Amino acid sequence: MSFLSDFNESLWATIFFIYGCLFGSFGNVLIYRMPKNESVIRPRSYCYSCHGKISWFDNIPIVSWVLLRGKCRKCGASFSIRYPIVEFLCGALFSLAYLKIGFHFYLIEVLLFLFAALVSSFIDLDHMILPDEFTLSGIVIGLLGALLNPEREFMEAFLGVLMGGGFLWLLAYVYFLFTGKEGMGGGDIKLLAWIGAVIGWKAIPFVIMSSAILGSIVGILYALKSKDGLKTAIPFGPYLVLGAGIFIFYGKNLSEWYFNLFLPGF
Repeated sequence: MSFLSDFNESLWATIFFIYGCLFGSFGNVLIYRMPKNESVIRPRSYCYSCHGKISWFDNIPIVSWVLLRGKCRKCGASFSIRYPIVEFLCGALFSLAYLKIGFHFYLIEVLLFLFAALVSSFIDLDHMILPDEFTLSGIVIGLLGALLNPEREFMEAFLGVLMGGGFLWLLAYVYFLFTGKEGMGGGDIKLLAWIGAVIGWKAIPFVIMSSAILGSIVGILYALKSKDGLKTAIPFGPYLVLGAGIFIFYGKNLSEWYFNLFLPGF
């Protein structure tokens, strides 16, 4: 029985990985087209160099890129390695989410969040924007999920929106009062509110702490290589998403320890 159970779990994890890769392939389309306000449905995938349509057998996630060595079959132009990276990341996240959560209603919520957050992160890296189509709709979907899912509490999600969005809004407002400049975009505020709606208000301190540490390390390293030095602007959204991902998969115990350390009894 143990062998059959392990086999079934591995099989389902593989299935979720494949579906995640398919979602990642569509995510690549969103990452490229949404900032340009282009349709994400038509035309179908094409080479941006020769504009030739890409056949279905050349559009299989990861596999086609490897077989074609990252080049267009028609013109030989190189395709970015980001395509298989996004597909693999989405597949790995879907598989890990299944292994962590199992077949529960909350799994659907987490899969939607991971997909949309991954796409948003890459758009933020490219354009320093976080699309409202994801952040605002994510807040609504997160609250609806908490309302419909008997395993979650609506008030915890609602307080997550208020605490997440409110904290970054206050931080941005104080920074503006002292410097007269905007230090954080509204997209980051809505993103943290979205995260709070999905994983609850108790996760917010952990997400803020972990994303601040990760963002600071990367920001300092990047500033050292940039001519603008410490004035170099970096997107903060990917680090918020990374902090949320760490919490979903590994951070619950760490978060409870951190929370009880500073606010015991809550």
